[in-house]
Amino acid sequence: MAITDIQNGILYYQNGREKMRIEPWGEDSLRVRVTYAAQIDEGEDWALLPKPEAQDVELTQDDAKGSLSIRNGKIRAVVDRHGYLAFYNQKGEELTREYWRNRSDLTEYCVPLNYKARFFKPIIGGDWRVTAFFEAYDDERLYGLGQYQEKQLNRKGLTLELAQRNSQASIPFLLSTRGYGFLWNNPALGRVTLGLNRTEWVADSTRQMDYWITAGDTPQEIEEHYTAVTGRPPMMREDVMGFWQCKLRYRTQDEVLSVAREYKRRGIPLDVIVIDFFHWTRQGDWKFDPACWPDPDAMVKELNDMGTKLMVSIWPTVDVDSVNNRELAQMGGLIQADHGSLYSTFMGYTTYFDATHPGAREVIWREAKKNYFDKGIDLFWLDEAEPETAANDMENVRYHIGPGQQVANIYPFFYAKSFYDGMTKAGMDKVVNLVRCAWAGSQRYGVLLWSGDVYSSWRSLREQVCAGLSASVSGMPWWTCDIGGFIGGYTDDPAFHELFIRWFEFGAFLPVFRLHGERLPHWPCDGMRYKAENGDPQFGTGAANEIWSYGEENFEICKKYIFQRQKLLPYIRRAMEQAHEKGTPVLRPLFYAYPQDKAGYDHEDTYLFGDDILVSPVTEPGVTEKAVYLPAGETWREAATGKEYAGGQVVTAAAPLSVIPVFVRKGADVDL
Repeated sequence: MAITDIQNGILYYQNGREKMRIEPWGEDSLRVRVTYAAQIDEGEDWALLPKPEAQDVELTQDDAKGSLSIRNGKIRAVVDRHGYLAFYNQKGEELTREYWRNRSDLTEYCVPLNYKARFFKPIIGGDWRVTAFFEAYDDERLYGLGQYQEKQLNRKGLTLELAQRNSQASIPFLLSTRGYGFLWNNPALGRVTLGLNRTEWVADSTRQMDYWITAGDTPQEIEEHYTAVTGRPPMMREDVMGFWQCKLRYRTQDEVLSVAREYKRRGIPLDVIVIDFFHWTRQGDWKFDPACWPDPDAMVKELNDMGTKLMVSIWPTVDVDSVNNRELAQMGGLIQADHGSLYSTFMGYTTYFDATHPGAREVIWREAKKNYFDKGIDLFWLDEAEPETAANDMENVRYHIGPGQQVANIYPFFYAKSFYDGMTKAGMDKVVNLVRCAWAGSQRYGVLLWSGDVYSSWRSLREQVCAGLSASVSGMPWWTCDIGGFIGGYTDDPAFHELFIRWFEFGAFLPVFRLHGERLPHWPCDGMRYKAENGDPQFGTGAANEIWSYGEENFEICKKYIFQRQKLLPYIRRAMEQAHEKGTPVLRPLFYAYPQDKAGYDHEDTYLFGDDILVSPVTEPGVTEKAVYLPAGETWREAATGKEYAGGQVVTAAAPLSVIPVFVRKGADVDL
């Protein structure tokens, strides 16, 4: 016989060892926790902010049916007499329900499979492998889940790994066209399968099931609910909304200054220039190598005088010979292996600082503040944020807060928190840091997510459109990618030039407009290493990657889009205000911006940049025109030609090499 209770605005259900707790958690939202342990663990909120005060909550018990229900605004959960759980909106329409196939279920789902929707498989000597099953619906499209290198914006039919990797950011939030949002609030390794027959969430090892669900009448309302409970970004800084210059890698202070001076000489605005990895003495020292960077204070001052901010790369790696290794090791502030060794031999003998350890977070910020921030550098590139261990064997990693198999996905969340906490304590209110990975809630720590070390190819460019839109729907309104791709691309190759220009045009209509890449050929060619004056091993560099590196004609195209970006800064600022105030993505898929226009759902390569600009990047070679769908209910002006078109149709847009198809909603205040 099940034990049930409703009290203090919370619904409780227990059947044998299984215990379930459902409670309001934000507007029109509920949090569900289930365990087979002695009691529900209420000590970890993971991605969620502390529980807000409940509003408009109603709990009822139907003795005749043997069911319990809890309503919070527009969402209602019902637990029937068998313990089966279903969710409904304010109209009584089913949003989703658990997938049960049990002979004791005397409903239309009754089949003698004894298939339970909440499955806890004991791990001998440990906790549980947990699986949650939900029904699949033919009319449902599912979006979000973070950033994966896949071509499908609609995730229905996909199986995706819940794990962090270079170019993969697992953010386990789904937005459904049935009118709900769902967060798998569990940082464990696992997978999600969005099958045609059922939806399946798996945590390979965990203490309990934990998820959050919300109801909304529009995607925007759902997104607002989600970001209200996981956090919203600070306001984007005014001085970084323009063009960023980066390459692998500027090796010396003179190189950085010479590039910035050349932009200044040519009259081209440059908001940010970036110093990439291995500008340091040893990994884990987190300071400039004086042999190559003799006077950082003077460098920062000259850049500031030119109107250019400096960003520096930070790696979480710690060499055994680092000045900080002993302190971190003694406090337990390095990640550990359960078996064997996690040490890497890449440019030293290194492991990683443990971002889940509060003391370790204080150490890395202390050193970064002393060696960078106090010199006027307040933009950090937090690379290797997965972290990328030697074999990506996160199940073999032991963190301060638990085994990697249970908590690994939250590492980039705490890595970003290290710097956000330090910078806000130092007086900054607009923190922006570039991070190679993210988890649910990372956005509240000023994370600018980029798509990692993607390949320089047309396929990769196509996948970046999907990656950016999916990450945006997942609560990360600040997103960018390496213009031109990171891996590959010969600077003097005409075939690469076409890809580069198309990528550059796309980059101009992203939240951050950033050029980066490991251009070929490398220098030097033998292992990309050279010896600095002090004898420490250093990394080499790639070929030139400035906008004048690709020939005069391509330079003029790049310059055109840099100045176009400058004209759009007031418009971009408004979009950033929406992201800060309401969690609204800067990049918006057509289904998100125009949910009533079902015809637009199939056009996944076109998006809204802010409220009024429609962008359809060219992602194939040899293109001179492109078919573009214009959302219904609006009149659209083609930026390149000035022609106006009624929405609700596919039009042929001009797309010579110098033009990306862009349309502006009629009546909008946009200088384009």
